[in-house]
Amino acid sequence: QVQLVESGGGSVQAGGSLRLSCAASGVTVSRGCMAWFRQAPGKEREGVARIYAGGVSTYYADSVKGRFTISQDNAKNTLYLQMNSLKPEDTAMYYCAADTCQRVVAGRPNYWGRGTQVTVSS
Repeated sequence: QVQLVESGGGSVQAGGSLRLSCAASGVTVSRGCMAWFRQAPGKEREGVARIYAGGVSTYYADSVKGRFTISQDNAKNTLYLQMNSLKPEDTAMYYCAADTCQRVVAGRPNYWGRGTQVTVSS
């Protein structure tokens, strides 16, 4: 049984930083694809970042490139998203997801966490 539990969200001012964590069980973060998605009220869910096979490759949405970093701790089986230089438009619920890369890239991973809220004020 796969469980993904996010933490680390909160409220920050523009320019601030947060680090999201996703503790995984039932799935090994160093295998397959792990990803972060986000969804703001009234907007479609978007893929923010993903990591494949323990870091063989990474992907970032253009909107976060250079500001966000996805990483993982294999010993803790935990995925992270370091978010720097946060902007008000980064405000959203952030979700951790896992599955094959085919499904993650298509935006249809089978395994999701419940999300953690990030709010950035100007």
